[in-house]
Amino acid sequence: NYIPTIILTTLKLGNKMEIRIHDNGPGIPPNIIDKIFQPFFTTKPSGQGTGLGLSLAYDIVTKGHHGTLKVSSQADQGTEFTIQLPI
Repeated sequence: NYIPTIILTTLKLGNKMEIRIHDNGPGIPPNIIDKIFQPFFTTKPSGQGTGLGLSLAYDIVTKGHHGTLKVSSQADQGTEFTIQLPI
């Protein structure tokens, strides 16, 4: 009965805009959550992924736009990415 769901919310917080993306997937295992923004980190087999997607997103948000990008996850309850950007 699992129905994949993504919830996107936005909120203005003073001089910042917050964007939250939440899914109801299996979550990110605790042993890799601290690594997901590192360049070339991937859980895919060799040759099937570069491991640059989240690293590039992190650099664009934090260095290019002077914002923040955070992640939180719980097993079997999903993952949430929170982006804050200055307005």
